[in-house]
This record gives sequence, structure tokens and C-alpha cells, in this order.
Amino acid sequence: MSTPSANLEQHLDLGTIRALIAADMARMDALIQDRLHSEVGLIDQLGHYIVNSGGKRLRPAVVLLSAGALGYRGQQHINLAAIIEFIHTATLLHDDVVDASLLRRGQATANQRWGNEASVLVGDFLYSRAFQMMVEAGSMRVMEILASATNTIAEGEVQQLLNRHDPETTEARYLQVIHNKTAKLFEAAAQLGAVISGSNQTIESAMATYGRHLGVAYQLIDDVLDYSQNNADLGKNIGDDLAEGKPTLPLLYAMWNGTDDAANVIRTALRDGGLNSLQQVLEAIESTGAIAYTARRARAEAGKAVEALATIPQTAHRSALEGLARFAVERTF
Repeated sequence: MSTPSANLEQHLDLGTIRALIAADMARMDALIQDRLHSEVGLIDQLGHYIVNSGGKRLRPAVVLLSAGALGYRGQQHINLAAIIEFIHTATLLHDDVVDASLLRRGQATANQRWGNEASVLVGDFLYSRAFQMMVEAGSMRVMEILASATNTIAEGEVQQLLNRHDPETTEARYLQVIHNKTAKLFEAAAQLGAVISGSNQTIESAMATYGRHLGVAYQLIDDVLDYSQNNADLGKNIGDDLAEGKPTLPLLYAMWNGTDDAANVIRTALRDGGLNSLQQVLEAIESTGAIAYTARRARAEAGKAVEALATIPQTAHRSALEGLARFAVERTF
């Protein structure tokens, strides 16, 4: 039997995955543009700015692929994919305000252009629009999954705030934030495909497990890329997490496994924020193998995501889901 790590080498690339669902993504984008509309001009302007700013659309892609993998033939997956993207976009607007971010996806953040107040309120609009669309789905199970996911994401945001500037953050606390803040929406996206296809509880649980591990893998690599020299590809600045005092796994591992001097530098940098010690921190991350360690953890999570798909019929859509797990750990942006 092949191992999950071996399986990661065998699956479709991102271009092939996107081509597989191109028609559905185009319909979803059209629906998003339609449902973004508001008679309030600022909502219309800011909402279109953030939604059209070049995101990868991975979370809605998971909805579309999971529905396809399980033989769904209706139209509801388009609506659910749009809902997932609205929720994700709302979290980005709120995140950028909390983090005082100036750059996202290579362009000025909405809060930089329109101010914090407008960004928070338009984020609220996107959340409320998503809930309107949930009601239209006419399924209490769909409502339950999405309402739970939204609540969990909010908890994750607060947990991350509590961890900020705290060098005593444990790996368990860090992973809990990742699960709540990032992986939960991936989990819901995969689970929804099972729900609308009428799959049994075993399949629904398997899809939720896939999405959860995919989301953790994706965020682990995101945290690796914050200390990558290729960070410009992300449309952000190297060391942004350090500047914000976020204790991510590369930092924590370097602090736990580096010299006493390096550990003290990282502790101080986390407590104070800013980038005064960035070069020393980067050297500690390099010397301790913190990037390789975090990447291994991400690869293990991606392997678990692929394992969870074992009971799903082998189709192009399942291969695409497996391909997303590979992309999550190999991406450079």
C-alpha cells in the first residue's frame, strides 16, 4: 500500500484542478458579483475591491470539488461556494484591521484605503449576506455547519489575539488557533459537498477530516512563507508575523531549539513586536531547521488529508482534492 507521503507526489497540478472546475468557478464568481451589490456605494466599492483582489479561491474550490467527487448534480454547490468565499473575505477584512496590515495580495489593504471603520462594517455586511444566502439554501444541516464554522473562526481570532506577544505560547495553543481560525472553514467547505450530495455520516465525517487537515497544512506553510525570501510573491513583507508579535511554529521551534542567546532574542522580539531583530531571528530559524520542521508537520497533515479520502470513489474530482493537498505544502505563494 502506498503511503500518504507517496500519494502526495502523484496528483493533479493546480492548473489542471482549476480547469476541472472552471465552469463552476465562473458561475460562482458571477453569483458573488451579483450578491455583492448594495445601494450603499461604499459597500459596493470596498466589497468588490477585496473580493476581486486576486485570492486563490481555494475554500470555495473545496466545496465544488467535494460535491463533484460525491456525484452531486444540482446547483446548490455554487451558492455554498459563494457563501464560503464571503465568510473568508469577511475574516480578511477584520484580520487586516486587527493586525493593522497595510498590504495584502500585493496591494493596499481595504483598511489602508478606506479606514478601519469602513472595513469592519463591510466585513459585517459580507457576513450578513452570507447568512441570507444560507437561509436560501433551505437546509438546517447546512445552516448548522456554517453557523458553527463562523463561530469557531471568531473564537480563533480571539485566541490568536490572546497569544500575541506571548513567547510562552505552546505548540498545542498555536495549533488550536490554526484549527479554529483557518482549518475550520476548509473543514466546513469539504463537509458541505457531502451534505448536499446526500452522503452518509461516514462520508461526511471523512470529508470534514480531509478539509480540517488540509486547512492545517495550508496554514503551516503560510507561517513558513512569512520567513521566506520569496515572500514578495505573497504580496506581503517578510517578517510580518514577527512584527505583529505572532508566535507561529517556525518562531517557537527556533526559540525552543536554538542557543540561549537566540532564544532570548526571539522572546524579546515576540514581546516587543517590530523588526529590529529580524536578521538574528532569521538566522536562528535557519540554524535550528525550524522551516524544515514546520514543513514536515505540514506534509504530515496533507498526508492525513489524502488518507481521509480513501473511502471516496476514485474520480477526477477526488484526484483534484488530493492535488490540493499537494499544492498546500508545495506552494510558494
